[in-house]
Amino acid sequence: MNADWDDLKTVLYLVREASLAGAGTALGINYTTVARRVARAEQALDTILFERLADGYRATEAGRRVAEYAAEMEARELSLMRVLQGGDKRLSGALVVTAPQLLIGPYVAPVMARFNATHPEVNLHIKASNELVDLTRREADLAVRISRDPGDALMGVRVSEQQTASFAAPAWATRLAGGAETVVDWIVYERFQDVPKAALARFPKSRVVMTCDDMAAMVGAAVAGLGLVRMPMFLGRVTPGLVQVPALDPAPYADIWVVGHRDVWPSARVAAFRDMLVPHFRAHRADFVA
Repeated sequence: MNADWDDLKTVLYLVREASLAGAGTALGINYTTVARRVARAEQALDTILFERLADGYRATEAGRRVAEYAAEMEARELSLMRVLQGGDKRLSGALVVTAPQLLIGPYVAPVMARFNATHPEVNLHIKASNELVDLTRREADLAVRISRDPGDALMGVRVSEQQTASFAAPAWATRLAGGAETVVDWIVYERFQDVPKAALARFPKSRVVMTCDDMAAMVGAAVAGLGLVRMPMFLGRVTPGLVQVPALDPAPYADIWVVGHRDVWPSARVAAFRDMLVPHFRAHRADFVA
């Protein structure tokens, strides 16, 4: 028996994802390659690893056992690669940084420009995502996160606390001067679908007119004059066409952190970008709090 590591890894991902297409997407290959690798692993191990059913592949006991060992092998491989990267003193090669989309333009992009000019041999890749990429699995080398806790496996620097407040198009500031009888329209996030209680206490006739699943969409609706939005203070302040309105007092929000896996943290490329990024955020602290 002498199975190829890529084939064993494919078995692992097929067990994890429970479909050829899912495993292929996770591995960056097509589903036919997944099927071919699984068949090759079965031939090398002389063992049936999956039942072929009408609705897909189902792992056998042997398949699950192979996946368990392959997961341990993958974890060791990732650990080795992180340690090697952490000891890399070169200011050249790839550097992957991830940050929430709405922070990139005003706060990360200026650092990118300065970093590129200072270290032209580093190939900087920015992942604009609100999802928490897995730094343990080396999906990124450094991350800007909005969080109350950056995670036990990570090294982190808190660069600013944050507050939220209410923002709207300027016409709403005039309307709110009418007092408690004003009918106030709100645009809310789908996870918090009610008018904020503090706003109801001031304006009992507040109502929800739109629910969104994306903050950028909420900002666009607010700029168009559809209503008020509770948002991080930096976002209201950097968005043309919005003003802070007195429906909500500033309230605490999750902090902004710069984080990385502790194995990768010492890397020269990571340290160089971090040494520019952290001071830049801290110099703009006034954007994030009242």
